[in-house]
Amino acid sequence: MTTKNPYRKKSHLEVKKTRELLKLFCEDLSATSASRLSWINRNTVNDWYNYIREIILQESLKTDQEIRNWIIEIDESYFWPKRIRWKRWCWAGNKVKVLWLLKRKWKVYVQIVPDCSAKSLLPIIRGKIAPLESEVNTDWRRSYHGLIDMWYKKHYRIHHGKNEFVRWKKHINWIESFRSFTKRRLAKFNGVSKHKSLLHLKECERRFNCKLSDEKMYNKLLKLLRNFTLTTAKVV
Repeated sequence: MTTKNPYRKKSHLEVKKTRELLKLFCEDLSATSASRLSWINRNTVNDWYNYIREIILQESLKTDQEIRNWIIEIDESYFWPKRIRWKRWCWAGNKVKVLWLLKRKWKVYVQIVPDCSAKSLLPIIRGKIAPLESEVNTDWRRSYHGLIDMWYKKHYRIHHGKNEFVRWKKHINWIESFRSFTKRRLAKFNGVSKHKSLLHLKECERRFNCKLSDEKMYNKLLKLLRNFTLTTAKVV
């Protein structure tokens, strides 16, 4: 089955314009700015941006098992709060709970969780990280106390409550750097709808991983788009 555009099934956008739009996406320009520079309708740009994020998400689901062994940093956080003054910050509003895993100098992984309890976090950590070979760094959150019982003998905890942030090479500064990077990126959207939060988080994950590996994001996404189009065409 042939299509007019090899990068998306049933798309009438020119190939030249598609590549131009992808370059603007890789340069992290907003849909409004990309529309002005490429002379493409803003709704079309938004549609393509969301499509690219969907491809990134699908690719991440296939390769998320690669974070194993070596030195791992783990953290959790709450995103997109609705401010309620009389409640503590971590319980205010309907926030998105996020678990962050980072293999130092190599790769980061993000996953949305129902809550930050040990019941939710520990099975994910066990599925992603080999227990005996890995060195795990976390903060002093109660949810991580059970890692010792799961054969994570190299488990180092940093007590932020006692102003402890680095103990020799034991820290979670890399994952906090990624979390800060993600918050700065998403701030320009002035809020993200909850059902699209995973798409934006996976986009940030891809951008950060490309920085860690010095990978050309444009070439990688161009290949992903073409392969995904060919796969869906064969299925049809």
